[in-house]
Amino acid sequence: MSKTILITGGAGFIGSRLVRYLLSETPHKVINLDKLTYAGNLLSLKPIEHEPQYLFIKGDICDRQLLDQILAEQQPDLIMHLAAESHVDRSIDGPADFIQTNIIGSYTLLEACRSYIAQLTEDKKASFRFHHISTDEVYGDLGQEGLFTESSPYKPSSPYSASKAASDHLVRAWGRTFQLPIVLSNCSNNYGPYQYPEKLIPQTILNAIEGKPIPIYGNGMQVRDWLYVEDHVRALYQIAMHGKLGETYNIGGECEKNNLALVMDICEQLNHLVIYKPDKIDDFKQLITFVDDRPGHDQRYAIDSSKIKEQLGWQPTESFESGLTLTIEWYLSHLSWCRERL
Repeated sequence: MSKTILITGGAGFIGSRLVRYLLSETPHKVINLDKLTYAGNLLSLKPIEHEPQYLFIKGDICDRQLLDQILAEQQPDLIMHLAAESHVDRSIDGPADFIQTNIIGSYTLLEACRSYIAQLTEDKKASFRFHHISTDEVYGDLGQEGLFTESSPYKPSSPYSASKAASDHLVRAWGRTFQLPIVLSNCSNNYGPYQYPEKLIPQTILNAIEGKPIPIYGNGMQVRDWLYVEDHVRALYQIAMHGKLGETYNIGGECEKNNLALVMDICEQLNHLVIYKPDKIDDFKQLITFVDDRPGHDQRYAIDSSKIKEQLGWQPTESFESGLTLTIEWYLSHLSWCRERL
């Protein structure tokens, strides 16, 4: 059955992939609400911008009047909330935007949804749900062993992760106190095409081919679990459609890599893929440069995805090796897109 789905942050990296997935693989109508900050990019949505089932609205989730208008006019059956400031380094340099968007914005959206639901028919109310998309960074530093589960305690380290933890708590509170039909997900580090160039993988690719230093924080031994973005959006759809209300689902790629090993892998692939290297560069690994570690840097994240596998039948399909190759090849063939974003 076709639904009307409101995506917040649908011009961002994960959001745009979700929008493209929904319009190419499902029968649903998609409304994309995005403020188009530096990380939002309508070029990521060019393949579907003229689809009859798609509507883009430029706007801010902190704008209650706009939210009320969209909900009243579009009557969504599902909200998938991805709009967020998401870069840790930026949150350290300037936390205010993260507090405003991730906390105040989420609160404003929740309150708009609460008013909207109160006006629905019983049938429409019974089918509505609110899916909040979050991050594994809310759990903080994992330590050398173990995996994050849905019951792991929250220990955020950065202003970014603290703001996402706060939004998670708000969603759960609105679910319990106001019976908002909510479901949550927390994912590991995403990678893939259309990611903003400030992130580690695209930054490494672009710096390398331009002969610039490739910065590595500290000793580079910080471990992350890497999840290909297309696998993530398939998981999001399963959770949104079939997840149990009130539940949280962790989504991981089952690939732990420390940052140094990741960058070395990228350089090795580039050595084979790039014919004409910058002057005096025989091996892109020569560009690796160790810099001071960032404040509060978590040392390891890793996710236990057994719940979503067992309950919803989701599995990651892209191996890290194949996903990384697809990602590198995409950036090498879309350099104009990257340069427009910098």
